[in-house]
Amino acid sequence: MPLSPKAYTFLCGCFAALGSILFGYDLGVIAAVLPAPDFLRVTDNPNPTFEGFIVSSLTLGAFCGCIPASLIADKFSRRMAIFVGAIIFLLGGILQTAASNREMMLAGRFFAGLSIGMLSLLAPLYQSEIAHPSIRGRLTTLQQFFLGIGAFIAGWIGYATTETSWGTALQWRLPLAFQLLPAIPLAGMIFLLPESPRWLMIVGREEESLTTLARLHARGNENDAFVQEEFKEMRLKVREEANAESAWRQIFGDRTNLRKVMLGVTLQFSVQMTGVSVLQYYSARVFSGVGFKPNTTFLLQSINSVLALFAQAACVIWIDKTGRRWPMIIGNIGSGCTFIGATIIQAKFANGNGTKSDGYAFVAMTWIFNVFFSACIGPLSWAYPVEIMNTAIRAKATALTSMSCWIANFMIGQISPEVFKAIDWKYYIVFSVCGFSNALVIWLFFPETAGRTLESMDRLFKESPLIVPFSNYDWKQGTRGDTESALEQPSTPVDEKNELKGELSHEETHDVNRLH
Repeated sequence: MPLSPKAYTFLCGCFAALGSILFGYDLGVIAAVLPAPDFLRVTDNPNPTFEGFIVSSLTLGAFCGCIPASLIADKFSRRMAIFVGAIIFLLGGILQTAASNREMMLAGRFFAGLSIGMLSLLAPLYQSEIAHPSIRGRLTTLQQFFLGIGAFIAGWIGYATTETSWGTALQWRLPLAFQLLPAIPLAGMIFLLPESPRWLMIVGREEESLTTLARLHARGNENDAFVQEEFKEMRLKVREEANAESAWRQIFGDRTNLRKVMLGVTLQFSVQMTGVSVLQYYSARVFSGVGFKPNTTFLLQSINSVLALFAQAACVIWIDKTGRRWPMIIGNIGSGCTFIGATIIQAKFANGNGTKSDGYAFVAMTWIFNVFFSACIGPLSWAYPVEIMNTAIRAKATALTSMSCWIANFMIGQISPEVFKAIDWKYYIVFSVCGFSNALVIWLFFPETAGRTLESMDRLFKESPLIVPFSNYDWKQGTRGDTESALEQPSTPVDEKNELKGELSHEETHDVNRLH
């Protein structure tokens, strides 16, 4: 029995998300590598500052990889950019596994990060452009689910090698070598997947775009009503954008596009201020503060990764029903609450009053935090920015929003060892506060985007108010509740629309009128 179109598209999105496994694995595995005695010997027993740089060099590379990824994706195709990212990851993984000194380790971490910066941008970009609108949220949140799979594998491999190979080179080289495995099929088979139909449309390959749309959404039937409707809407939008300025000028010279980019930048930065990176990178240090030894810590984190997978799966299943806005708000409130509890417990241990029960209560707080993060925050931080951008700016705009994630990640990774040394448990207060401030910002400024086509996002952000609550804008219908909206100019100039209609058939012109 042949696959349904939605199942086929979903599987294509899953394969593209192999890059997210690399992302999650490399972020998670470093926690097991840092305390390994042989790793410390090879890297010449780094001080806290250099230890932070070993961790954060990955995210520095990711920061540098975003813009090149967007340029390759626009110039040579989404699939080619994913292929290049996978090849670079293989180079970085080999350098880390074979590292004979700290410089080689830093180079490996940087190149792996360069690839992760590319793939973390490209996977949701590709997924959003092949997805049916009804499952776009499900498809783009696969990024975090597969990231969770990578973290899950990293946690259990780190725990196993710590238990069985403590003090040997195998303890840290095997976990680093294992990360190479997902990159091999990703590089070798990415060109078997369909190309993004929106990219094909941008570069003028309209017949291929229609064929690919039919392959994705109608088992190859180019006359399918939905395929024809989507194709016409997409062609109209791309022709409108073709007469506009360059993508960079559209981003910084257009208030609507700039608003969307700023929302994406804010969202991606806010994710790191939940404290998730501290718990990922420095779990051995964090849990030692409440009385746990490294091997126990890795076991607890491995169990935590199982909980994260269930939470991420729930997000993938229900996100197109729950929407984007309220899960992000609730998730950040939950994040802030759990860090309040964790801060109180850490303070008790710092004052010498912590008990074994308090230690397990701290574990519970981190597990609850991870459920909130994995179900509501992490997946949507990748899905929301990529779906609000139009085709002309999507690759470059999401590169900018991703850079915000990585620079925040680099900052956390670099400063955390010194901050722990200076203020200890008080560091957690920052993340307690940020959880609530994140929720407030999202409540004020982030409109709901679920269920809309990618081509309709410009109208939503052009016509909707900057402050979401307390307005009379009809968010479901996409109109204001006053008479002013009826007097506004359409999003596309009249002359330009007439020109477009002149190039289309009578049937297409009817659809243009309906779409606008």
